[in-house]
Amino acid sequence: MGLRPHYLLDLIAGTACVLTLMVYLYWAKRNWVRFLLLAAGMVVVTGVAMGPIRISTRFPNLFVQWIRSIAIFVSAWVLYSIPIMAVVRFSGAHIPGRRDLLKGAAAAAIAAPPVLGAAAFLRRESLTFREVDIFLPGLPKNLQGLRLVQLSDIHLSPFVSESLLARAVDMANTTSAHVAFVTGDLISRSGDPLDTCIKQLKRLRSDAGTYGCLGNHEIYARAEEYVTIEGAKSGMRFLRAESAPLRFGDSILNVSGVDYQRRGTKYLVGAERFILPGATNLLLSHNPDVFPVAADKGFDLTIAGHTHGGQINFEILHSDVNIAKFFTPYVYGRYERQGKSIFVTRGIGTVGAPARLGAPPEVALIRLCAS
Repeated sequence: MGLRPHYLLDLIAGTACVLTLMVYLYWAKRNWVRFLLLAAGMVVVTGVAMGPIRISTRFPNLFVQWIRSIAIFVSAWVLYSIPIMAVVRFSGAHIPGRRDLLKGAAAAAIAAPPVLGAAAFLRRESLTFREVDIFLPGLPKNLQGLRLVQLSDIHLSPFVSESLLARAVDMANTTSAHVAFVTGDLISRSGDPLDTCIKQLKRLRSDAGTYGCLGNHEIYARAEEYVTIEGAKSGMRFLRAESAPLRFGDSILNVSGVDYQRRGTKYLVGAERFILPGATNLLLSHNPDVFPVAADKGFDLTIAGHTHGGQINFEILHSDVNIAKFFTPYVYGRYERQGKSIFVTRGIGTVGAPARLGAPPEVALIRLCAS
């Protein structure tokens, strides 16, 4: 049928939202409130209906992305309000003054998401720069200090402008990188400006060139072959179950790449054949979940994206809270396992909700260091 990622989750959340709106509709006493509830329900139903690819491709790209984004926000807002409304309705009903206090607190809590949503929408293009040192045991002298610049999860679309990508490329070009990497998700869906994305990425400059891997959205957009061919024409090599040994002095950085590894499948089948003895072996994988397997197979460093750093991230008691943590323990930053490392970037664009909060878009510069 061609379902979009996490469509089952969309369907469950949308159904729960519509059922909740029906309960609110039963409680509502004013016509204007009923109208708003009905309108919200129609938006959610329409957004969920845009999930199957065969349906969504029949409509303009801009409409589909807007309606799905609004539906996601409305569903999250309605479901978030359930416990708050329950507390107001069933707590303190017979205690004078307490009910009014609860109503005021509930109104403030329910009003918070639109305010945070507006802030997150405005900050989605607040591009940042991240530098990180990766320490690798036995790193050859000629690879020490090697600079690797990474762009990922661009998602060029109605919500991610070409100007943002142009700024990211300009920022990357100031790093005097030895190698440039693009780790997947150039666009979000079929109909997004893929040629424009490739045109901007063509401007990336580094000593050894630009290498990349493909993400899940290249699969959803059925653009794997197109990206591979057009990328090559623009001087970028997307590694699809292959490797490229890069020599620096008398040392070799062996760069391997794989297509997006689907959750629930066996990761990196046969990837051990890419390991080059005596070289520093680096793996480009859009999905960071492969890290334990990559480490066990002998890859010294894995570079990934996919999570957007959570995209909407809250720090509570010194711990990050975001939806990505439900899917992978490798959400953002550097992780180590038995002397092997992975770096996961926040990437540049957005998917689903056109918003970023607590996880700004970034260009990442990785420096290799001997441990």
